[in-house]
Amino acid sequence: MNTLDWIQKSKIVPVIRATSAELAFEAVTALVEGGIDVLEITMTVPGAIEVMRQVDIRYGNHVLLGAGTVLDPETAAKCMDDGAKFIVSPSLDLPTVHACVERHIPIAPGALTPTEVLTAWRAGASLVKVFPCEAMGGPGYIRSLRAPFPLIPLMPTGGVTLTNAAAYLAAGAIAVGVGSDLVDLNLIRDGKRDELIARARAFRVAVSG
Repeated sequence: MNTLDWIQKSKIVPVIRATSAELAFEAVTALVEGGIDVLEITMTVPGAIEVMRQVDIRYGNHVLLGAGTVLDPETAAKCMDDGAKFIVSPSLDLPTVHACVERHIPIAPGALTPTEVLTAWRAGASLVKVFPCEAMGGPGYIRSLRAPFPLIPLMPTGGVTLTNAAAYLAAGAIAVGVGSDLVDLNLIRDGKRDELIARARAFRVAVSG
């Protein structure tokens, strides 16, 4: 299964931001136990590259590992060298897109306006991260973008929750990027790991319809 098909099958891309490498890795293990098999570890995590290495060692091909908040080609290259199977950016940086395309690694650059979405797609993006989507109207905005761009895979991120994730998919998104509503690190800090596992399972159910 190729990367885009895997993301489309899973439908959920959790955005893992944490204040420490240990916390990020704990979140990863809980998410995987809850049935999540796609992971986006952001470069804002201290020691993010090492976290990615450890995830790759532990889970190998059982999870699809991506790097998020990648802002430049140099960081993208480091992530690809250390096991990232896809790259995600919060904005549209064409040199970063081109660097990933050259190495045949899928990239989901951030875009918001129709012009940015089309520019990202023409530059070689495998899918386009629509961010921050909820601020622009949520599922209705995805539906509006799908009308002129029915062939461009869209992944809304920013404001996706357990209650609206299914609506985004129904509007035409191939997957959703989910931050704190899924990856609630306070649950790990408070010793409530089981609740994070349960939340992951609830998201799986929500998007399976």
